[in-house]
Amino acid sequence: MLPSEVLAKVRHIEIRTGKLVSETFGGQYHSVFKGRGMEFSEVREYEPGDDVRSIDWNVTARMGRPFIKQFVEERELTLLIACDLSDSQAFGTLDKLKKEIAAELAAVLAFSALQNKDKVGLFLFTDRVEKIVPPKKGRQHVLRLIRDLLAFEPAHRRTDIGNSLDTINRVVRKKSILLLISDFIDDRFEKVFRRTAKKHDLIAIWIQDPRETRLPRLPALLQLEDSETGERFLLDGRSALMRERYHHWKNREQERLERLFKTSGADFIRIDTHHSYIDPIVKFFKQRERRFRR
Repeated sequence: MLPSEVLAKVRHIEIRTGKLVSETFGGQYHSVFKGRGMEFSEVREYEPGDDVRSIDWNVTARMGRPFIKQFVEERELTLLIACDLSDSQAFGTLDKLKKEIAAELAAVLAFSALQNKDKVGLFLFTDRVEKIVPPKKGRQHVLRLIRDLLAFEPAHRRTDIGNSLDTINRVVRKKSILLLISDFIDDRFEKVFRRTAKKHDLIAIWIQDPRETRLPRLPALLQLEDSETGERFLLDGRSALMRERYHHWKNREQERLERLFKTSGADFIRIDTHHSYIDPIVKFFKQRERRFRR
């Protein structure tokens, strides 16, 4: 991709996602991602109805009348985006590839963080972390992240989520919001995923194309190739039994992933490449906000 083409795509994504953030996601982001805690702001004179547990006894003793401590939410957060760039992400059967949708999703959430004055960092991974952009604030920084998401060419093809999460956990010491964007075509990462969910506010964004879960009925043999390993194999597109077995196998894989996400305490958002990603994100924000209110 030529630099001018990358620039044009970055600009397009900035315009599109900036509008989404201002109209849809910005306020919801603030309400569902809480600060690290409360920090002392000031003292003021006690008023009837104030919580007596907030009385500052030292100031009260000096002034001869009761004063209470006031606290504000320590709002600044760090949003980390870990995006899978393995070869299976370069797949799509409609208008966009999975990796292009991943870039837009990352942009929406990065601009939401920017609006809330939070820092944003980026990890690009395959079977290892290939690029790290440390967390910073500012529009130019977010545009740089989008450019890297669109233009970075990984050196490796395969996926190893566990190894990549191990690296992220070593590098990032402080609890952060960690968005893990992937198709999760990997089966060796459960233990590390659970550890990561305990350390960070982990949200799995699971991107799928419908053709990965259900084969079409075709009057021919299908030669399929694993984009990450290069392995080729034949499927009989005429066989209803073959298609049903494939569908059943993919359903079991999906159920395994859903169990992992739910039992680890991580949140997850499922994105279908044939539908808008807006509704699933809005639904996630609303569900998470309701959970915080309980």
